[in-house]
Amino acid sequence: MDSLIKLEGVTKVFLTDEVETHALSGIHLDIKQGEYVSIAGPSGCGKSTLLSILGLLDSPTDGTYLLNGRPVQHLSLPERARIRNREIGFIFQSFNLIGDLTVYENVELPLTYRGMPAAERKAAVTQALEKVGMAHRARHLPSQLSGGQQQRVAVARALAGQPAVLLADEPTGNLDSKNGDSVMQLLSDLHRGGATIVMVTHDARFARHAERTIHIFDGRVVQEQVETDPTR
Repeated sequence: MDSLIKLEGVTKVFLTDEVETHALSGIHLDIKQGEYVSIAGPSGCGKSTLLSILGLLDSPTDGTYLLNGRPVQHLSLPERARIRNREIGFIFQSFNLIGDLTVYENVELPLTYRGMPAAERKAAVTQALEKVGMAHRARHLPSQLSGGQQQRVAVARALAGQPAVLLADEPTGNLDSKNGDSVMQLLSDLHRGGATIVMVTHDARFARHAERTIHIFDGRVVQEQVETDPTR
């Protein structure tokens, strides 16, 4: 199976007041189409920096990043934005829904930026909301939803554009355990349906939902662990 994501020797150095902080040091990573991978490690180990690079929100200081076989580490900002909009779905810890837009409009917005025709947008939004069990709340505002429901809407927004990969950054971080379990089950269901998922988490219980866990410590991959029976 071909690699969807391939990192070779990726390093990220932040310079502040003449101090060098090595957030990532020589990361090698290979993620295949249809895999469910979790990236685990303590706070400050480089997990979120790695996810930002995978999502083209940041660039590596050194190394190569191939997305679908194409080098993307030196693309211009407009090119990066176009790939993010079309190929990458983001699920954030803080939901990032727009408060004065309805559930439907929140999911539709990235497709509008893409210039997708109205009839296609309607079909894509409806299908995404049905997948996450939120079609009946399409006309509600985010403030009328629970945290778990808001995160389901955020997942629908990520799904609607049919991205090549879903990147989830601590997707259960702002949820109680019941809603957290529910969102993890949703991600597992999406993976069974063929989605490629890369999830950052510091919670070992949730990391076990993935097929493979990559442990990071001080900006380096220190261990890779394959789950023989991923939690489903």
